[in-house]
Amino acid sequence: MTNGNLILLVLALAALAFVLARRRAVASVAGDTRKLHSLPGHHGQAAFLLAAVPAFATMALWLLLQPVLIDARVRGMIETADVPAGSTADLVMADVRRIGEGLDRLVATGASHEDALAALRADIGGLRARLAGVGVALGGDAGPQVFDAALARRDMARTGQRAMTGAVLVLALAGLAYGLFRVRPEFRARNVSESIILGLLIGSSLIAILTTAGIVASLLFETLHFFRLYPASKFFLSTVWNPQFRGGSDLGIWPLLWGTLYVSLIALLVAVPVGLMAAIYLSEYASARARAWIKPAIELLAGIPTIVYGLFALVTVGPLLRDWFAQPLGIGTSSSSVMTAGLVMGIMVIPFVSSLSDDIMNAVPQALRDGSLGLGATQSETVRKVVLPAALPGIVGAILLAASRAIGETMIVVMGAGAAAKLSLNPFEAMTTVTVKIVSQLTGDTEFASPETLVAFALGLTLFTVTLALNVLALWIVRRYREQYE
Repeated sequence: MTNGNLILLVLALAALAFVLARRRAVASVAGDTRKLHSLPGHHGQAAFLLAAVPAFATMALWLLLQPVLIDARVRGMIETADVPAGSTADLVMADVRRIGEGLDRLVATGASHEDALAALRADIGGLRARLAGVGVALGGDAGPQVFDAALARRDMARTGQRAMTGAVLVLALAGLAYGLFRVRPEFRARNVSESIILGLLIGSSLIAILTTAGIVASLLFETLHFFRLYPASKFFLSTVWNPQFRGGSDLGIWPLLWGTLYVSLIALLVAVPVGLMAAIYLSEYASARARAWIKPAIELLAGIPTIVYGLFALVTVGPLLRDWFAQPLGIGTSSSSVMTAGLVMGIMVIPFVSSLSDDIMNAVPQALRDGSLGLGATQSETVRKVVLPAALPGIVGAILLAASRAIGETMIVVMGAGAAAKLSLNPFEAMTTVTVKIVSQLTGDTEFASPETLVAFALGLTLFTVTLALNVLALWIVRRYREQYE
């Protein structure tokens, strides 16, 4: 049974528990629901949760742990002699997983029967060709032991799937029976269901924390692995980015960090003045009718896919800057440049500045404006000397949020700024950013066994640290200078 069908079956059992428990609750008091401690719906809700929550929790935990345990057992089946020269155990395990995936595809398409799969082991070349026919290419010269490990892994996965299906269905049925058994007039079904829902809400809130912790842990562990293969001093001090994938690589972060900050700076120079002036107009000068259509039009920019912005940079902005500025001034010949990516990225992040700043300025009490105008100040003086100072912490937070968004952008940089890692002050030269190189280092069928691949995690951790510092700075500014009004 597939996981999708299993989920539907558990939901059906939980729905059945709801209906039966509700009817049982009504029948237990001969239809006089006033004698029930909780409403019939609460009894049904409690039975639904008792049938569904333990089953789904077990299924989720099983799906998380099963691949890890199976891979650990299969890895023990691969001897050192089974690892080809120039390869690693991780690469061999990748072939094991690919073979298992290919065998499943062969069976699903009817190309091979279960009994024929093991027979193909004697004809490795034929099996390799059959796997290539269903879109599975192996990374190395896999021997018979690798195919045996793939078959064993596939068998263990199927056995685990059957065991999980049985365990989940047993828990769902047990929860259904227990929910029906607990139905009595004095049963506090509302309290039970609310307690379970509270636990689910707490668990849902913990998912974000655990996800963040998992992201940081994965980045940190792989970064430490990278620094065991490549000196940290060269990574943080070198000004050359030259990954060779055959030794002799120079993986200095400074050209990438400089490109990231340069593009983001140009984007902010575009977005902050335009966005802030748009926010001032919408908040202080625009009529209700004008505001009703101007603000949604500006916020529409945030909904445009970044690939569309990238195409705009590649086809329109880049050639325009090259033909009108770079070539006539003799400072560039390429349509891909920092200026191209920065201008388009600035347009993209305008809504982050304008919308948030507008909301913050609207939160400034009207009494402050009225007091300033009553003292004889003009409207522009009121905006400059009253509204903006009062809204300054929030505006700074909006700007830093836009900066974080610009720092993490990839597609616009790929199509607008190029992929050259260099240190230069010329904004009409092609450069690249940290995010672009993370993508390029992990593009393709890669395994984390070389510094040129693992460097992506070090780059990601550095970028995470930079954006985290910006967010902490924004939070400190908001708390330090925030003004609260009744």
